[in-house]
Amino acid sequence: MNESQIVESEFASTVMAVPPLARRADLSLDIDANQKLICHIEAGGVRTLLYGGNANFYHVAVSEYRDLLDMLAGSAAATTRVIPAIGPDFGKMLDQARILAQTSYRTAMVLPLSGFTTPQGVEAGLTRIVDAAGMPLTLYIKSEDYVDVDTLARLVDRGTLIAVKYAIVRENASNDPYLRRLLENVSPARVISGMGERPALTHVREFGLAAWTTGSGCIASHAVMGLLAAAKAGRMDEAQRLYNAFMPLETLRDNISLIRVLHDAVTFAGVAGMGAMLPLLSQTPVEHHAAVAQAARELLAFDNEYARAAHA
Repeated sequence: MNESQIVESEFASTVMAVPPLARRADLSLDIDANQKLICHIEAGGVRTLLYGGNANFYHVAVSEYRDLLDMLAGSAAATTRVIPAIGPDFGKMLDQARILAQTSYRTAMVLPLSGFTTPQGVEAGLTRIVDAAGMPLTLYIKSEDYVDVDTLARLVDRGTLIAVKYAIVRENASNDPYLRRLLENVSPARVISGMGERPALTHVREFGLAAWTTGSGCIASHAVMGLLAAAKAGRMDEAQRLYNAFMPLETLRDNISLIRVLHDAVTFAGVAGMGAMLPLLSQTPVEHHAAVAQAARELLAFDNEYARAAHA
């Protein structure tokens, strides 16, 4: 695992993979399967792994947290940044922050919490968490109500936050006054699009965001890095072709379940067996298995062909 200090330019250098987490039938961590998936992601050039919603960190026990952190740190290459999630509630965050303080991690992402929060409370709470963890945080925003732009900018300026994962869904990604105001106060180099490939081209090309988080890129890691390079270089025909390859699986994830479909898609594609899903979630409904399997295998085949052509 990359243990160096994080520099701002790092966020624009790689897509941020958000993998699922492999578990055995008894819900214990499957070290071999998780390492297999990490190696597959790294092979495409992805150099940041974010373990959050897709890994079902919402339901991870605090008693398991240190073992999980140690497993991820030991499974990633020395050039790969690993960012674990904490929270979403303050009590769990605080316990996890005290564990993180004993490790070599450089940041952790705060999972979003709906309700029972105020912007002032979020500001005070995150300040305490940073003090306990001894590291700046990455904030995951899914709602305008969670924290206002002025508070968010203040947290970045103070060093409480090192990055923002922006994931407020808009019907038209180009029409986003909140994001435009945010970028007037926070450097776009510190803001990562947090909704997969669907808004990624708009966020990178029109708003100048550093990069984006990817679930499907855990299967197609070569293609997703190619998409990032094409988007930033303005090669829009190439970018559109790569983008289109991700849409069948992304559409299934949008329509069924972002987390559950990705978990099973990695297994169906043959990348690594993700095994059981930690409650309170469950596997993808069986009636969708065939469609998910087909989309996952086609995406992997596309990625393999893309990688062969790139190295020809």
